[in-house]
Amino acid sequence: MIAAYFLAKVAAMLKSTILIILALCANIYAVDTCSRLAVINYQEVLVDTNSTEKGEGLRFHLEKDPLAKSYLETYQEGTQIRWQNAVMGTLGTSLVLGGILTNNSGKKKTMLIGGATAIIINFLMAKTLDNANESNLIKAIEEYNKRNLPKIYFNPDLDSSRSTSPGVTMGLEKSWSF
Repeated sequence: MIAAYFLAKVAAMLKSTILIILALCANIYAVDTCSRLAVINYQEVLVDTNSTEKGEGLRFHLEKDPLAKSYLETYQEGTQIRWQNAVMGTLGTSLVLGGILTNNSGKKKTMLIGGATAIIINFLMAKTLDNANESNLIKAIEEYNKRNLPKIYFNPDLDSSRSTSPGVTMGLEKSWSF
């Protein structure tokens, strides 16, 4: 009796600890993604100046070149929230919640696995589309640099701790420091 009570308390504490760690990691990721910098005239410029339009910090410079501006607009259109992702995420969440609330063990497993799979597929599709869309921003900067001054130096793959860009990268990358 006491052992069961103790195990229940340990499980609750473990769940709380994992939830707090995940919340902290999500906060760190948000700070990391909002601080992309480009160098123009030896000055650092925020690429993403606000939360709604990514790449807006470079608009002043990229507007000077019509082709660069069109790539920037394509990039910004690609960063908008997609209704397909919202539907898939809602469907996955509904299946997981339905699986938790149902009493039928056969349906419970099916709904939990189906919901988790839908959420994971949705996440991977969204990350893949975002990473593919990033090439539009790179093209915009390259087109601007071909015909205009001052040059914009921006490399999203280059981390401040490394001196060269990696040869192979994955869409899901996180660095930890303690």
